[in-house]
Amino acid sequence: MKFVDEATIRVEAGNGGNGCVSFRREKYIPKGGPDGGDGGDGGSIYLVGDPNQNTLADFRFTRRFRAENGQSGSGRNMTGKSGEDLYIKVPLGTQVVDDETEELIGDILTEGQTLCVARGGFHGIGNTRYKSSTNRAPRQFTPGTPGEQRHLHLEMKVMADVGLLGLPNAGKSTLIRAISSARPKVADYPFTTLHPNLGVVSVETHRSFVVADIPGIIEGAAEGAGLGLQFLKHVSRTRLLLHLVDVAPLDETHDPVQDVRIIEGELERYSEELARYDRWLVLNKVDLLPEADQQATCDEILRRLAWKGPVFSISAMKQQGTQELCYRIMEFIEQQRRNSTESDDSKSDHNNNENE
Repeated sequence: MKFVDEATIRVEAGNGGNGCVSFRREKYIPKGGPDGGDGGDGGSIYLVGDPNQNTLADFRFTRRFRAENGQSGSGRNMTGKSGEDLYIKVPLGTQVVDDETEELIGDILTEGQTLCVARGGFHGIGNTRYKSSTNRAPRQFTPGTPGEQRHLHLEMKVMADVGLLGLPNAGKSTLIRAISSARPKVADYPFTTLHPNLGVVSVETHRSFVVADIPGIIEGAAEGAGLGLQFLKHVSRTRLLLHLVDVAPLDETHDPVQDVRIIEGELERYSEELARYDRWLVLNKVDLLPEADQQATCDEILRRLAWKGPVFSISAMKQQGTQELCYRIMEFIEQQRRNSTESDDSKSDHNNNENE
């Protein structure tokens, strides 16, 4: 199935049913009075998070969604049937924006989460509701209101804890194959990754994290070159970025330090917020260097970069140093989760104190 991470659809909620004007006419009841019922509400449209969906490809073929209209009321005070609500399944990580006003409606982040994107029309009122001591034969009623209609822009951002960054052939796909069960394409030419790949890394029982591999970024990506910019949004929800760099490029014109600078520049041009994310440097393919030169080469790269953050020297192909990397990532993710929980608890306590 083709990977599609953006789609535009039209949603039309159901109209409310009209109220009814009716009078009771039965034998032996000469003054029956009004008995017109209310209409039914129109059906609303909801988006629902489904973990089994991993692309928006289905919306290439079906772009218009309509909920049922509410039925009109009828005599004998019978209320019209409400329209059925419509539930549309979307992948987790789907961001919903009104295509006309550019208003952010919401994000679908968890399984089963529902988001109302078009509210059904309200039912009309029948003439029974207008009956009073001074208005015994009312002919007033109200029609149902129309349901909301919107053009929505859906944009999927994959849900992952860790995002992989690097130039083409830095070894990102090899790394995700080495540490998870994901099997992205690996070859000895650039741009083998054409869409994001997700892998679940299980460190121990009940200890795991999700890593996302995106197509390689090249210089000029911020201006539209290559595929990397198109998919950078998929690492915007991660907790940690792993910046892979090839320390032994086959092309002697490639400088590992310059490769790092290219990615940093593209990140800053794409999003200053993303450029401030926690980012660890991963020096890959150290096995291709003479063993005696490995440490010196890595030290020289770090010196020239003036790198202050965490750094790891690995060989993704031979799974050298990958286990230690995964354990360190797991510890970082768990600490981030604890901090997030404590922050949510603190906000909850603050709100409770204000209410008191």
